[in-house]
Amino acid sequence: MSATNQPDPGPLAGPPGDIAGFLGSHPPFDTVEPAELAKVAAVTLTEVNPAGTTIFSQGAEPVECLWMVRTGSVEVRHDGRILDRLGPGELFGHASMISGLPTGFEARAGEDTVCYCIPADVVRPLLARPDVLRFVARSIVTRAGVAVTPEAAGSDPLEQRAATLIRTRPLLCRGSEPIREAAKRMTAEGASAVLVPTGTGSQARLGIVTDRDLRSRVIAAGLSPDAPVSAIMTDPAYTVSADRLGGDVLLDMLERGVHHIPVLSPAGQVLGVIDDGDLVAAEARRPFLLRRAIDLAATPAELAATAAGLNPVIISLHDARVTAEHVSAVRSVVLDALTRRLVDLAVQQAGHPPAPFTWFALGSLSRREAMPSSDVDSALAWQGSAADPEVRGYLARVASTVEDGLRACGIRPDANGASASSPLFARSLASWRAVARSLAQDPTQEKALILVSVISDNRPVWSTGWEGPGEPGTVGGPAVGSPAVGSPAVGGPDGLWEARARPGPELMRLLARFALSFRPPTGFLRDFVVEHSGERRGRLDIKHGGLIPIVDLARWAGMAAGVTSASTVERLQAAEAAGTLESTQARTLMEAFGFIFSLRLDHQVEQLRRGEEPDDFIDPKTLNPLARSYLREAFRAVASVQSGLANELALGIR
Repeated sequence: MSATNQPDPGPLAGPPGDIAGFLGSHPPFDTVEPAELAKVAAVTLTEVNPAGTTIFSQGAEPVECLWMVRTGSVEVRHDGRILDRLGPGELFGHASMISGLPTGFEARAGEDTVCYCIPADVVRPLLARPDVLRFVARSIVTRAGVAVTPEAAGSDPLEQRAATLIRTRPLLCRGSEPIREAAKRMTAEGASAVLVPTGTGSQARLGIVTDRDLRSRVIAAGLSPDAPVSAIMTDPAYTVSADRLGGDVLLDMLERGVHHIPVLSPAGQVLGVIDDGDLVAAEARRPFLLRRAIDLAATPAELAATAAGLNPVIISLHDARVTAEHVSAVRSVVLDALTRRLVDLAVQQAGHPPAPFTWFALGSLSRREAMPSSDVDSALAWQGSAADPEVRGYLARVASTVEDGLRACGIRPDANGASASSPLFARSLASWRAVARSLAQDPTQEKALILVSVISDNRPVWSTGWEGPGEPGTVGGPAVGSPAVGSPAVGGPDGLWEARARPGPELMRLLARFALSFRPPTGFLRDFVVEHSGERRGRLDIKHGGLIPIVDLARWAGMAAGVTSASTVERLQAAEAAGTLESTQARTLMEAFGFIFSLRLDHQVEQLRRGEEPDDFIDPKTLNPLARSYLREAFRAVASVQSGLANELALGIR
């Protein structure tokens, strides 16, 4: 600490009681018990900083105290540029103190300023309390947060590894065993599924028979119980590794329309079976019921009636304290199911397709980050001639029918034209691949960045049979509507961007400039950069101001690491592993993304609850002070990463 800002116990400091009163009137200390707050106040020092004094420098060693502005203001600077100004009651230094990382910005007195300095060993336990952190992550609205104890957080099955969720040893049988005997063994052991080893050596796999199979494939179908188990088993069964998170297993189940998944050890041994009851409470079972109703809908009108249950499901999951990432992923899976069923019905109406084709989800839906406000971006790719009028006419009719069905379900196709009904987004696969190669070679062409974002944010969700390697699918058969999570639709292309069409240095540089050109809206004192006129006056666009800069950075960093279609967090993880981003940069972006993503969902759920159309415009005044502080901190952190990357890449962006 410099001599100019040594603690000064002068008249401005006041007695500990006055310090406690001021601290207790601002978050997070407003939730601290008086006796504990008195202990904090007793060791709190007072710093008097003349205007222009550097409190700590950018890139300095991790700080060992937390500052709160008492009077005056503190400038937050990065590379000499003012990112923000903090006023009385606002905190700084906590990011470095908690993480143990060097400071990401300079803190300088903007005027004659008095700050309270609280030692790290005193304040760190308070800021690390799970109820405080969870409250921050959930507090976009004025309603009270629900405290979550460490025990409750640790017992959440969605956050546990699959191996820890297995309750009983696996039940195995031979494929030749009579169904009657297998059913007796399931009843005796209280098992809801039996596994059937099939094949040997490298071809070894598992079949599975569940209690649902016994009801639907034996009793309802009138099959003799003396028939072999192999007659009703699903082979091969979809399996997961022991270290897969429960939340991801739940999404696998929802995507595939299954209720049981075997778990394998790293050596490929069967550890057991997880069923949906191991993963979800009563509130979280509703997506499975919704998914089943979608599959059974026989007309677009029935689908529209079923889709009316989607928003109540989202509200229910949110109220059950399911993480924002899992809520948005569930919404994305249900939207996939709606789209697939609409394509099924459109194909039934239009007749057999003249060429194999695949329907792709684009944008946030492709990344499984769809929110209640999200529209649906889509694209089509078909096998054969790009100019075939019969194929184009057929797919134009299918796309129009599907989009009409989505509108009837309350789901908007993309308003900017990123839609399968647009000729720009309906091409032969050869044409898509040619576009990818062209962009890789010449990134300056018109609409290059738009097409790059489309081609890199895509995921196949429906496919007819395709010629070539793999099991060809058939319309209405297993390939339709049953692609694996994060992998290609059966028999179809795995994406619109070929691995050999890796983006060149010029395209990557253009993507980097694009990603760094959108800066978070860091404001001054207690204000954010908000809309200044119209019906959204005084509101903050949290999507374009907070999330888009991170999504664009993740797309660039992921592509530089060799990853195209993936979620934002997966791209950042890949970039960290590949060294495209420094570990501190990647983790800063992941933490900021998670926090802003949660705030966005909270805002939109409250709008749904009030019967309003969800949007991304938040009134900062409705945030509690701690949420405002953390949101501003997240914006500053993202801006700091952007500035660092701009300098590192010599892009000349300020």
